[in-house]
Amino acid sequence: MSGDERMKVAIKIGERTRSVELERADNRWVCRLDDRAVNADVVEVGTSTYSILLEGQSWEVRVRPGVGGGLVVQTAGEEFPVEVLDPRAWRGKHGGVMEAEGRRQILAPMPGKVVRVLVKQGDAVEAGQGLVVVEAMKMQNEIRSPKSGKVERLSVAEGQAVNAGEVLVVVA
Repeated sequence: MSGDERMKVAIKIGERTRSVELERADNRWVCRLDDRAVNADVVEVGTSTYSILLEGQSWEVRVRPGVGGGLVVQTAGEEFPVEVLDPRAWRGKHGGVMEAEGRRQILAPMPGKVVRVLVKQGDAVEAGQGLVVVEAMKMQNEIRSPKSGKVERLSVAEGQAVNAGEVLVVVA
């Protein structure tokens, strides 16, 4: 969503369904949860990672595709399966993968080592497609594209050490 926009959806979190209305005005979010106004300040700090100030409390929230077209939201050490019940608002042609807009820098989520590069500069990619695999703490993490587009810049090579927040790939 860009500019002044409004979106209303029903979201199923676990077994509970909530009505969520988001309105963006002047780079700020106004949120209504079940028709109750909630003060929310949301900033995207990384690929599918958000810093949210909600009613004066700070949260780091990560969102990733889940099984069957849903989403998984991670925060405070917990994971929540989430299903957006109005598919026209989020899904489109990518079968449930939330797709970012505009030019995106894909950042290393943690320090590690690039063990595989799955794309080349100039490649066309789809939202949710793997770009690079980073090994951290003896676990391999496939870093996926948040949007469909073209690999504008590939900043890493296999075997390269990376720091948290370092740009891995730019997709435009």
